[in-house]
Amino acid sequence: MTKRANAIGERISDAEHAVMEALWDKSPLTAAEVCERVCEERDWSMPTVKTLLSRLVTKGAVETAAEGRRFLYTPTIARAEYAGGESRRLVDRLFGGRPASLFAQLAESEALTDADLADLAEIERLLKELRS
Repeated sequence: MTKRANAIGERISDAEHAVMEALWDKSPLTAAEVCERVCEERDWSMPTVKTLLSRLVTKGAVETAAEGRRFLYTPTIARAEYAGGESRRLVDRLFGGRPASLFAQLAESEALTDADLADLAEIERLLKELRS
């Protein structure tokens, strides 16, 4: 997978993200297969899915390959790469580029659950690993 979608800085809308999730779960998929995964839940039609796929291709987030009379769609960016880029943009935009400010905001607003607090040991382990 390439980093094209991240490199060009194209934002992926919530609707496009639903399509990306389907493709991240399994790919390549045809437009019909993507629709099977998202249309009922979102009350979408096949033309909606095709429009979203077209936008994602234009943004460089998805690539196509012809297979007979149909196209197969594959993400060009991994889910983790996209999440990393979105996380960085969020921290930059809302917290001046300081991840600690994000954690402080979550803690102060009581948005952290007991399960989140249990994950602190894992976060601490990751931070130690990054420092070494």
